[in-house]
Amino acid sequence: MATAMMGRIQRLRGLIEHPRTGQAERAAAQRMLDRLLSKTGGDARRTGDRTYGACHDRPGRHASLSRIADMIGEDIALARILALPDGDGDLATRSALRDAPDQLTYTVETPYDAGILITVGNIPPGWATDPGGFDTPALRALVEELTDLMNAYNHDGTDIARRFLGRVRTETSAG
Repeated sequence: MATAMMGRIQRLRGLIEHPRTGQAERAAAQRMLDRLLSKTGGDARRTGDRTYGACHDRPGRHASLSRIADMIGEDIALARILALPDGDGDLATRSALRDAPDQLTYTVETPYDAGILITVGNIPPGWATDPGGFDTPALRALVEELTDLMNAYNHDGTDIARRFLGRVRTETSAG
């Protein structure tokens, strides 16, 4: 395992174990640590024909969709804070959430039954599209990272339906 990843794991564990860390922040840090550890041994867990995301068990078996959406929102907020390198010599790993402009807004909601929608708003047009009008690699990487984060709470298989349908929508700012 790379030194940079070890440093990140140690910082997350320190945050989780610190007595003054708030409950929501501790839970979000735990989910981030679980996702990071799952990437070293595979992103999803397979049971027969079923595939479970790395964070599928976190909210509980009978958690409401709105609770799952809240947890995804907490994960996004924590990823924006903890992804910054702290200058201790570790190489910073690439993070589309960290590299995105600070003015972006993220909204996680459940606008319809069995669906979660992440809306990335206030996107500056110059960052989102190139002169030809196509999405930039940075925007595609951000959408992919948000989709991966959301799918970590999902399940799928031949004998079960997905826990929820997830979508990421982008909205550019005016001017």
